Amino acid sequence: MRNPLQDQLLKAGLVKKGKVAQVVREQTKQRQGKAPAPASTEQVDAQRLQAERAERDRALAAEHNAQIRANELRAQIRQIVEAHKIKRDGELTYRFTVEDKIQSVLVNEAQRTQLAKGTLVIARHDQGFELLPRAAAEKIYARDATAIVLDHGVTTASNAADTDDEYYKQFQVPDDLTW
Repeated sequence: MRNPLQDQLLKAGLVKKGKVAQVVREQTKQRQGKAPAPASTEQVDAQRLQAERAERDRALAAEHNAQIRANELRAQIRQIVEAHKIKRDGELTYRFTVEDKIQSVLVNEAQRTQLAKGTLVIARHDQGFELLPRAAAEKIYARDATAIVLDHGVTTASNAADTDDEYYKQFQVPDDLTW
């Protein structure tokens, strides 16, 4: 079943008979492939259900992977703290606030001055707190900044704090004041 144009081209000698037959075969294949059988409602429902299940499985897998990643970060932070914690052997109580509660650790005078300068930081470790050097704190900041509870080396000044600082500069604070 050829169309009239193909017959005319064949009679004129512009195309060969084998080429015309090949084109006819390709056209019939294309026609048969373009008209798929209409899907039944059961098939549509099954495909929709399968797509919903796949989407739910992807969401659960993403949530599971995020939870695994968070656990890995906590384990890395725990290892860093264990490896770099500084022994606290002082009698001075150093107080700081964590989540609107006052906490305290015992330090010696050198550790107290290092905490004030920002060369030491205080990090949360299990149920307590540990002193860490600045290098270890940077590693922890890269993983989870909320694990560091006290860091005087980081400047987080805002405009309101700057105006308050200028006002309070007129008052002298004694150097030996501890709270």
